[in-house]
Amino acid sequence: MKTVLLAGAALCALATAPAWAQGPVSGTVTDARTGEALPGATILLDGTASGTTDATGAFALPAVPAGTHELRISFLGYDALVQRVEGQAGEQRLRNALQPGAVLTGEALVTASQANDRTGTAYTNLSKEDLAKRNFGQDLPYLLDQTPSVVVNSDAGAGVGYTDIRIRGTSNTGINMTINGVPLNDPESRGSFLVNLPDLASSINSLQVQRGVGTSQNGGAAFGASINISTLGVRREAYAESQNTYGSFNTWKNNVQFGTGLVGGHFTVDGRLSRIATDGYMNRAASDLKSYYFAAGYQAKSTLLKFITFSGREKTYQAWNGVPEPAITGNRALLQTYVDNGELSEANAARVLREGRRYSYYTYDNQTDNYQQNHYQLHLSQGLGPNWNVGAAAHLTRGFGYYESYRERRKFSDYGLPNVVVGNQTITRTNLIDQKWLDNYFYGGTFALNYQPREGKLQATLGGAWNRFNNDHYGEIIWAQYAQNIAHRQRYYFNNATKTDYNAYARATWQATSWLGVYGDLQLRRIGYRIDGIEDDQNDVTTRARYTFFNPKAGTTVSLGHGQQLYASFAVGQREPVRADFTDRPAGDQTARPERLEDYEGGYRINRAGLSWLGLITDVRFEANYYFMNYRDQLVATGQLNDVGTALRTNVARSYRRGLELTGAVAAADKISLSSTLTLSQNRIQNYRDVVYDENFEAVVGAPRTSTISYSPAVVSAHTLEGQPLKGLRTALLLKTVSRQYLDNSANKNRSLQPYQTLDFRVRYAFRPVFMKEIELAILVNNLLNREYAANGYTYSYVGASGRQETFNWYYPQATRNFLASVNVKF
Repeated sequence: MKTVLLAGAALCALATAPAWAQGPVSGTVTDARTGEALPGATILLDGTASGTTDATGAFALPAVPAGTHELRISFLGYDALVQRVEGQAGEQRLRNALQPGAVLTGEALVTASQANDRTGTAYTNLSKEDLAKRNFGQDLPYLLDQTPSVVVNSDAGAGVGYTDIRIRGTSNTGINMTINGVPLNDPESRGSFLVNLPDLASSINSLQVQRGVGTSQNGGAAFGASINISTLGVRREAYAESQNTYGSFNTWKNNVQFGTGLVGGHFTVDGRLSRIATDGYMNRAASDLKSYYFAAGYQAKSTLLKFITFSGREKTYQAWNGVPEPAITGNRALLQTYVDNGELSEANAARVLREGRRYSYYTYDNQTDNYQQNHYQLHLSQGLGPNWNVGAAAHLTRGFGYYESYRERRKFSDYGLPNVVVGNQTITRTNLIDQKWLDNYFYGGTFALNYQPREGKLQATLGGAWNRFNNDHYGEIIWAQYAQNIAHRQRYYFNNATKTDYNAYARATWQATSWLGVYGDLQLRRIGYRIDGIEDDQNDVTTRARYTFFNPKAGTTVSLGHGQQLYASFAVGQREPVRADFTDRPAGDQTARPERLEDYEGGYRINRAGLSWLGLITDVRFEANYYFMNYRDQLVATGQLNDVGTALRTNVARSYRRGLELTGAVAAADKISLSSTLTLSQNRIQNYRDVVYDENFEAVVGAPRTSTISYSPAVVSAHTLEGQPLKGLRTALLLKTVSRQYLDNSANKNRSLQPYQTLDFRVRYAFRPVFMKEIELAILVNNLLNREYAANGYTYSYVGASGRQETFNWYYPQATRNFLASVNVKF
């Protein structure tokens, strides 16, 4: 309620603000040869994405302030049109005719998987400029925090290092991520570990978040959303830039970027070097992150060939354990329960009281995660006459690294080693240091054949991909207090996993009339997965699994005129179990079934410019989207543990997510704007059965009931109020609200994250001295109101020392008030 009142108050303030704006600009975009309308053309004003043309080729811009501005219109297969627009009183109407036969840009390689106003789906587009506003060095999820239905969190507490994003309550294991159409998710765990690609946002040209199943994607299924990242694009003029940030917790970001522009009309080279380092909000939660990006391209009238390589290397102290509940509450009795049950030692308990919510479980100096990921992509885009083009890519991702741990009093038998005999004494346990390694290759190819006729009524794509993942998992002992017949870097487990994934899809949109459009999308996906060897618990994890999925999608759009649209869609998504669903079960148990999602979406959009409201010329956007995501055989944690204490997941027959997403924005020229998003949802498991343990350590299955899906808040909202009181000076307030989240599926408040609300403040000032293109000074104050909250956690239960069920909650506290300040220069 506070959030709604605040948004209403801000809207009232906007309505009574001075009328800074000048007149709106609208027009149509057509083919210069045939005069046919070009729907879906991209409109940019002063380099900022300002919308696309509708089914009739029409567009409308916000009221343009006084002065000279650059209007850029682009459409695949046409020369971009750039013209000057003067802000003036009264409405301006433009007619823009594009010449066919343009030099191809990188857009041809990624548009095949993107949603648009013809697909009847819910999506958000972010431009390079949109991301740059928030980019102070925090990980990519934090740059998406203000988009609909998004919740983010950070292990180290400040947005650098290991971070996570949830959309509609689904973690990144259910969010399909691609970079230039190439899958990013780990094929086994399905997670996208963006810590391996620090400062990726600085090289992003555009990004689209599709909520729900969305359009067919390469890689794993989208069970909550998909994030399509494009680093492609052509900057025709040479440039050099540097971004430098310093902030709380000794956080540093430094990067340099450069580009040659278009050389000789055909060649481009772009590059970036970055380093991000921080001590972290949590104690002993430091990160040292390095990355690079390099691209070299050749383009002609109908051909684009581009080689891209980017890499990230991370060294992070392991903050992934979180902190025990008593560290937050200060409850000494509860702390003693953790000690009595061996969850904390006496020494650790003393540190809990001393360090509080910034407590770190680990004290070993090199308790670190060390990983490097190198990406190589070769892209080809080729025009095939006036109506056809094809995009194809070959890719290789090389990943390798380990995390190192100090472990106390470990049994030799747990490592497949004999006991140590000294005289008459047999030693069965030892302190040791081990490293757990991953060493993998991910490679394959993608393609998309696009039919895009000049008249634009029918557009179609035939695409697909073939990808293979080969991953070695192994562990080595690098030191032991007691050792006998142990080789240097003694290997104590090894298993190899291979996964082959290929898919093919056909998609088409047809503008049947000026007001009615239909959309269809059919995908066939095949997966083969095998594991050979033993896991770290010495269990045989040999696995053989094959899956075939058919995923149909369909939608319709109805144009109501005046920038209004109704839409609806239906989509099926299916996905295979993850690695842990095989390896954490008893040997040979492969009973986990694949999951199926039926996603129903429907909504209303309006995008109007130049409206007169209480004396103001304003631009208004609004969207209301209803979704119903019906799951079959969703895999959820039951509360049951395997023989080494790992939580097991099981298929539940029926579960669903349903909700209403409201998104709106009001802008008065370039002076003041308010954007808001609010999601209200229900997330339920039907006939769910809890598993608890009795005093004899026997699992007891509870009665069936309807329960709330874990990590799924019923209310999520985000609001940004931004103004430009002086030329070049922009200030913004960013409010985020997240309601209660349960740590498991029991809907028990004692196992939950408290609701929280945070307010950030951002100010940026840019000016243009004569000796360089631009200097920008910026500061971001996170958590301005100094709230203490946790954005993530986990829970587990068993019969404790008291003889009764004990529950242990662990949380990830987020940083209190902190700042990041940057100096960015452009040449």
